[in-house]
Amino acid sequence: MKGKIRMGKRNIISLAGDLASGKGTVSEILIRDLNYGIYRNGEYVRKLAKEKGLDITSFNAYLADHPEIDIQIEKSAAEYAKDHDNFIIDARLGWYAVPDSFKVYLRVDIDVAAQRAFNDQKRKSTEYFETVEEQKADMQRRYKSENERYWKLYHVHKEDMSNYDLVIDTTNMTPEEVAEQIKREYKNWLEK
Repeated sequence: MKGKIRMGKRNIISLAGDLASGKGTVSEILIRDLNYGIYRNGEYVRKLAKEKGLDITSFNAYLADHPEIDIQIEKSAAEYAKDHDNFIIDARLGWYAVPDSFKVYLRVDIDVAAQRAFNDQKRKSTEYFETVEEQKADMQRRYKSENERYWKLYHVHKEDMSNYDLVIDTTNMTPEEVAEQIKREYKNWLEK
């Protein structure tokens, strides 16, 4: 997406959101349609969790006691952005790490999110649940834990929607509909 860009705006979309809100799927569509690259904090976090032999929720608790690792994870997106343009940041605090990006937050109903997560085979290597209700309870614990950690380390609330240029509720939308809305609003943002 080329165009006249004002100072303080980069060709970067930071995609944050609720757990299982569709960030991964939507980012794949955006990569294809915009011919952009991607930077995924979540893959790095899951890799670290697996190396430590921890499920993702236990790793989040581990990060609370090891803030230096959390800070390095979040700094990695900012470091990547120093040398790259035309990419998507799929990271909870991507908007914070790269403030001159187009900042998007995807929301989703917790019951829909739990169902999506429970049926997502890619999560099975770091999330082990017998029921959707267990998945939901874990997601609520993770959300609370992340919020506390982000406030303690960075003094930010990821759920403060004023941090974002665009907020979309994905509960009743297809990933393609979400991606189309992001592309449309991103183009407007770049041209303003």
